Amino acid sequence: MDRSYMGKVLWVNLSTGVLSTERIPDRIYNRFLSGTGLASWLLYHRIPGRADPLGPDNVLGFVSGVLTGSGSLFTGRWMVVGKSPLTGTWGDANCGGNLAPGIKGCGFDAIFFTGQSDRPVYLYADTRRAELRDASHLWGKDAIETEKILIDDHGKKQRARVACIGMAGERRSLISGIVNHGGRLAARSGLGAVMGAKRLKAVVLCGAHRVKVYDRRQMKTLSLKCNEHVAFQPPFLNGTMTAYLGTLMRLLPTQMELDGMLYKIMLKKWGTVNQNQMAIETGDAPVKNWKGSNRDFGLEQSKLIDPDEFTKPVVAKYFCYSCPLGCGGINLAPDGKTEVHRPEYESTIALGGLCLNEDAESIYYLNELLNRAGMDTISVGGTVAFAIECYETGLLTTEETDGLKLTWGNTDAIVQLVEKMVKREGIGDLLADGAKRAARQIGKGADKMAINAGGQELAMHDGRYDPGFAVHNVVEPTPGRHTIGSYMYYEMFQLWRQMPDLPDPSLLYFKGSKYRASREKAVMAAACSQYMNVINGAGCCLFGALLGAHRIPVFEWLNAAAGWEATPEAYMIIGHRIQAIKQLFNIKQGVSPRDIRISRRVLGDPPQKEGANKGRMVPLEKLRRYYWREMGYDMETGVPTAACLARLGLEDEAM
Repeated sequence: MDRSYMGKVLWVNLSTGVLSTERIPDRIYNRFLSGTGLASWLLYHRIPGRADPLGPDNVLGFVSGVLTGSGSLFTGRWMVVGKSPLTGTWGDANCGGNLAPGIKGCGFDAIFFTGQSDRPVYLYADTRRAELRDASHLWGKDAIETEKILIDDHGKKQRARVACIGMAGERRSLISGIVNHGGRLAARSGLGAVMGAKRLKAVVLCGAHRVKVYDRRQMKTLSLKCNEHVAFQPPFLNGTMTAYLGTLMRLLPTQMELDGMLYKIMLKKWGTVNQNQMAIETGDAPVKNWKGSNRDFGLEQSKLIDPDEFTKPVVAKYFCYSCPLGCGGINLAPDGKTEVHRPEYESTIALGGLCLNEDAESIYYLNELLNRAGMDTISVGGTVAFAIECYETGLLTTEETDGLKLTWGNTDAIVQLVEKMVKREGIGDLLADGAKRAARQIGKGADKMAINAGGQELAMHDGRYDPGFAVHNVVEPTPGRHTIGSYMYYEMFQLWRQMPDLPDPSLLYFKGSKYRASREKAVMAAACSQYMNVINGAGCCLFGALLGAHRIPVFEWLNAAAGWEATPEAYMIIGHRIQAIKQLFNIKQGVSPRDIRISRRVLGDPPQKEGANKGRMVPLEKLRRYYWREMGYDMETGVPTAACLARLGLEDEAM
């Protein structure tokens, strides 16, 4: 029977240079899908307990999804997995670009690296062979330059797809990521440092295997119907009006249930920067290291990151593999000559409002610098904001900052500080591993200013605006994760249309209701976790998923692609199983779920005295306990119960 998964993975032992293929039984795909699901099962068993994340026992994996290459839409995501050196937990990072079909083109669902090489190497793989090659000539080069060299060397006969690290990964920065397609980053969890520690500079994939599917006609029918929703694009507001829309939303006492079709319209028009000013006005975007508000970065300041300002210079829309939306952009940089990836929302806020930096040109420069270095813009922005607050409060002196006057909005100092972080030079060496580790070295109460969850800097979505973000920042096996769930996400997923037993939110509700803990909110959060595990096992994009489960037929695509007959409820059980084994992974690595903490400031402790989130507090402990209970975990410890594991068929995996 034709199925859309390849049925095997490649193992590369960097210590010995031995490459081997492992066949994966159908039953494992039935239970865990592919993508991060398959990876969670394999890495739980293959990484020993309390392994050193930067040592030879850690496993670094590049994985594709069940739906990649199947003719479905929005399914070109690839993921990198391993034990995170930043948090010590399960780590994964998700990226678009063009690598995912390259993995399957070489005949594999995933490629895993063990051990450590004694010299720089890269993996070359095509339809017939896979081998390690010397990368000494590439070590020290930035990621975009490295990719160009490798494509020139290998992409003449067939298109080469490359993932590589830049200088940050080589220098083992714990906030470094892995780069693909000219500056797209699998940025989170610090897995670029794992790649650097293994002295693996790049992965080059030139395979041409065709992905088979069970029912190609049904796949086409489903995709055509899905594309009708994507193609619908009525006229919409200009960039300036989004800011005023955000102001109106802030002033109203009520909130409407969000439909992903509206967000899709904005994504298609502007990309993720559509949120820039609106999110600041509503309170979704953090300001001034999470202690400020829209009052500190109001309409006059934020107009320099107006969505229109980032779409006017677009040379061409950027589409990830199998994406009909094209939310990315290739822009002409402010120098008028260089073509660069348009900065995303997370980057513009992290390097902008979070540091009170009003200079859009500097954001372009820093975004390109960090893309080339392979460094996470979210963590960099959060760490810079932390350093500014430390300087403001006297915990860092001008002498300790190498003469930099780290004041809010000091663009020149911010740029120089980031350059030092990339080079691990002076104060930059202290900050290159993120805010939490820097705070430990500084001491004197600096930890209160190091905004993080479980050691990872938080993305640009404020739990005081949407408490769902705060919940998922601490309950996910990878802390600090903003791409799994929130109340907004749940509304846009519209899972109740496929599974009527799930809560159907009110069309209009008072904002205050978001800050009350309840079982219904726990059900919504658990559903987000389970659904996004299915999405990531399929290789699907979050932005596609936000169109709604009735418009993005992931469950139906999976059945048609793999020949399964599973119900939506059955897929949610698979998502639950994946979540549980990741939780078991953390416990095996010595991380207690109850010890994963989030900075109190982001919960409204103490509450803000002005601005969009004035007076708001998140009852996180109650929300987390309710979530654990809904997932079948012990309410006090977050450990999956024996009954939960039996229900999920994971009795043998429990330690």
